[in-house]
Amino acid sequence: METEFLFYLAIFFTSVLYSSVGHGGASGYLAIMALFAIEPVYMRASALTLNMFVAGISFYHFYRGGHFRYKLLLPFIALSIPMSYIGARVEVNAHTYKIILGVFLLIAVVRMLFFSKEEKETKAIHVPLALLLGAILGFFSGMIGIGGGIILSPLLLIMGWATIKETAAISAIFIFLNSASGILGVLAHGFEPVSSIYVLIALGITGSMIGSYLGQKKLTPRYLMQVLSVVLLFASFKLFYFA
Repeated sequence: METEFLFYLAIFFTSVLYSSVGHGGASGYLAIMALFAIEPVYMRASALTLNMFVAGISFYHFYRGGHFRYKLLLPFIALSIPMSYIGARVEVNAHTYKIILGVFLLIAVVRMLFFSKEEKETKAIHVPLALLLGAILGFFSGMIGIGGGIILSPLLLIMGWATIKETAAISAIFIFLNSASGILGVLAHGFEPVSSIYVLIALGITGSMIGSYLGQKKLTPRYLMQVLSVVLLFASFKLFYFA
């Protein structure tokens, strides 16, 4: 019972932390499920489902704040949605799954530690490159069970294509759409989330309402991302060690 409570608590606080920066939290949920020894067969469907709810609420808050630019979203989403569906249909064994997931979590750590920068002047997007990056992110997000925003965000900031809050808005809707597409791909093989998925959804929705409000109105994301990066770093090493 105590372990179950800690699991639920971790899911809730992860949704709060991630939604505060416009993310759905899939990489965090996957890390938590790995730490609590959830079977890999249940992880992808569960993470994508939570991602969709949390990212959707986060997008609503940043959209209401006037930070959404649909012309920036379109090149990334054009190929990422079909590629996410294809990626979700790809079967990977448990060993490969853990290694790939560990790599993605390390990327998330790098993103949080080194690419949380102050606002700077943006420049025009390079459409062909955005299309290519969207296709790659879509495929791997569907295959691994993440929305892709944890990797899209640093790309937008590094390239100078969006401000921090614009990045949050674009990432949130990118995650929502890719997660929905990924779920359709998972359905082709049988949708198998954890048995407590409805409890997790309720926790995710509540956490997202709190986190996205704080991120939009009250807090800067730097400190929250630094704390979260420690959790992801620990989880990634655990995945590599037990792969």
